[in-house]
Amino acid sequence: MNQTSWKSKLTSSLFVLPYLILFTVFLFIPIIYGAWMSLHNWDLLNPVHDFVGLKNYTKIFNSDSYLNTLFFEGLKNTLQFVVFSVPLLVAVGLGLALLISSLPNRLKGFFRTVYFIPYAVSVSVVAIIWLWLLDTNSGLINQYLQKIGLPFIPWLTDMPWAWVSIIIATLWWTIGFNMVIFINALNDVPEELYEAGSLDGTSRWQRFIYITLPSIRPTMLFVLITSTIASFNIFGQPYLMTRGGPGTSTKVLLMNIVDEAFNQRQLGNAAAMSLLMALIMIVISIAQFRLTNRKED
Repeated sequence: MNQTSWKSKLTSSLFVLPYLILFTVFLFIPIIYGAWMSLHNWDLLNPVHDFVGLKNYTKIFNSDSYLNTLFFEGLKNTLQFVVFSVPLLVAVGLGLALLISSLPNRLKGFFRTVYFIPYAVSVSVVAIIWLWLLDTNSGLINQYLQKIGLPFIPWLTDMPWAWVSIIIATLWWTIGFNMVIFINALNDVPEELYEAGSLDGTSRWQRFIYITLPSIRPTMLFVLITSTIASFNIFGQPYLMTRGGPGTSTKVLLMNIVDEAFNQRQLGNAAAMSLLMALIMIVISIAQFRLTNRKED
């Protein structure tokens, strides 16, 4: 019995081992190394990296330091994107899932594929497509607006259109993932619950509120947290579509971190900013989890 138990534990450990190795190499070690870098004056051109303790962190919270402006302006722009994009990513993903789930079976696979295809392309391709569509002077959308007598819209060069453009491109690119997750959750809702609701005379809206939403609450939480984390890590869309403009209105925190690391060559400062950004993401994710559980209770 003990030998069997030992073999079972060994087999289970071997299944976990590949993930553990990848987690250690690509996540745990980089985090520890980044934390070590954040405690040093780490100039890429200087082979000597002096230990400075928490100085890089205190500079971020010092209003006289340029890092303070760099971090908090980037954080403000990032939070704007998170606030505007995450509700749409969740609501539109759920709406598409409900729509596809109501289609005949012969059409479901086709529409799932159509909506999921953009998720399979790279952010550079997404940016090229939407730059072609939204360019102020020669974009396809503005050409059609001109044909029907409407003025050009400065999609990428004026506010709030720059944010609108980035959010539209992000929705088009990533909504397929959330949609597939919600479809799988909807398929797991017992059909008997809907039948019982129909017998009780409930409307479709009531069945959605009192049956569908409570049944997919764990999936909703998963999509909410993953969408928030993904939105916090936005980089490619504003970098390729607006270059952070107009001015610095769409220059998100990750763009400032990359600029500090590779243009200013200050990896210590960039590492400190990255760890603070990660801490903020963790706090927000925990808050979302607790608020959702409280509502469930």
